[in-house]
Amino acid sequence: MQGTSDTVEFTAFHNAPAFAHGLVRDIRVRWACEEIELPYKTRLLDTFAERPPGYLREQPFGQIPSFRDGPLDLFETGAILLHIGEKDERLLPREDAARARAVSWLFAALNSVEPALMNLVTIDIFASGQQWAQLGRPHAEEFARRRLRGVSQWLGQQEWLEGRFTLADLMMISVLRNVRHTTLVSEFGNLAEYQARGEERPAFARALAAQSADFAR
Repeated sequence: MQGTSDTVEFTAFHNAPAFAHGLVRDIRVRWACEEIELPYKTRLLDTFAERPPGYLREQPFGQIPSFRDGPLDLFETGAILLHIGEKDERLLPREDAARARAVSWLFAALNSVEPALMNLVTIDIFASGQQWAQLGRPHAEEFARRRLRGVSQWLGQQEWLEGRFTLADLMMISVLRNVRHTTLVSEFGNLAEYQARGEERPAFARALAAQSADFAR
């Protein structure tokens, strides 16, 4: 691909609250790189410190990861995964219809499922104890459950969303992990098994170990 390099670089944190270990979103990029054996290095930031000068030109919202592949700079994990997927059909099929379906599920994970689950994370962790959160939790939980039911019904007895592992599964499983502090996923046996299959992949284990190593520095 034009505008690429042998080794990609992205930002990550060298510290994070314990509840976020394994969830900070650079894990998605690490996992994708590990799946296709794409060498990468990380540029570490402090979770609790002001961002370095100029960082908002890399990531307009000050989040991580920002991503660099040669002269190309990207932000947002969905866009980054699409870019990495274009490098190798192990993540993104080359046949047009299969590619389009994988991209559809990538967007579904980010747009239809993750907001509902992250609303629960906000209520349970970031706004714990606040009255509005307590009042709104039953509705938020039921809405998240409906989103999970949709994924569960589509998945059925398949191993992966579209017949074989793609970047869509990588993203969806990463999203499901956000509510590991609840029993929501376990309410759907096939989703719990699906998540476990993803977490059992050697590439995921390597990505998780690499993130943990950066936290331990």
